Amino acid sequence: MSGSAAIREALQAFLALKGRFNMEPGKVILANDIALLFSKWNLSDPEGNAVELSGQTSDVVRRQADGSWLFVIDNPFGAAGVGV
Repeated sequence: MSGSAAIREALQAFLALKGRFNMEPGKVILANDIALLFSKWNLSDPEGNAVELSGQTSDVVRRQADGSWLFVIDNPFGAAGVGV
């Protein structure tokens, strides 16, 4: 998806959980101004309700002219999230 409205709509239910998000940075494979990132993450409900999500990312980012990094591909479930 692309565009602020589409991204906001896709993340709306996820953000509505107002959960506790934890990310453990993992491996980074860097090639010039492109990087592949692997991180483990989990989301839990801070009030103890039965909400528990977790995964391992495989994300691609690109270095910008100002030195910051922006996502090119955001894949929060890594290989497990890729269709067959």
